[in-house]
Amino acid sequence: MERVKSCIPGLDELTGGGFPSNHLILVTGTSGTGKTVLGTQFAYYGVKKYKENGVYLSFEEPAEAIKENARGFGWDFAELEKAGKFRFIKYDPYHIEDVFDILESEIRNIKATRVVVDSISALGLHVRDDSELRRMIFNLSLTLRKLNCTSVIISEIVPGTHGLSRYGVEEFVSDGVIVLYYERIETTFARTLHVWKMRGSKHSEKLHPYKIDRSGITIYPEEEAFIKER
Repeated sequence: MERVKSCIPGLDELTGGGFPSNHLILVTGTSGTGKTVLGTQFAYYGVKKYKENGVYLSFEEPAEAIKENARGFGWDFAELEKAGKFRFIKYDPYHIEDVFDILESEIRNIKATRVVVDSISALGLHVRDDSELRRMIFNLSLTLRKLNCTSVIISEIVPGTHGLSRYGVEEFVSDGVIVLYYERIETTFARTLHVWKMRGSKHSEKLHPYKIDRSGITIYPEEEAFIKER
């Protein structure tokens, strides 16, 4: 099976060598766990290290805010945009029916093979009907597969719940699920990551610690972590 490097130090060791090509990877967790950092790191270094062009579809933050946050890690997306290797798409809730056509057009225009969708949770703020929302998420997955993209789809776990995502459908249309935790352990907080599933891969089934610093996310595959039962 062909693999795509995640560009997250330590993560490929947990997933059997990287993300399977043309798969959808759900990255989920509560607020503050670094989901957007993981998505931007995957996208930025995909271009810089592996010459794999990318598209970032934001349902929440404007592109400038995402790029500003990325600059704090030393990731200059403006440079990639000028070179025609990267595109940001800001979702317009008043033209919801056009978003998939725009996404497909941008992917084709720059021959992108990496896509980040951030976040599916925010889509539900504009699509109130549950069945319609599930249909849109499913259609998004079909579009990305058709275009042979390896994609990171970001969702959110509602604090205090036991689900893997906000709407309970994201994990079923995804080929892989990575869960990020930020939990209090006695007098401190700890960040831990769990590869919940990775289709076609022999992946770690343990919890592993990770950190977020000025270089982005780093995972420690040789170490195990523990969190309280949810």
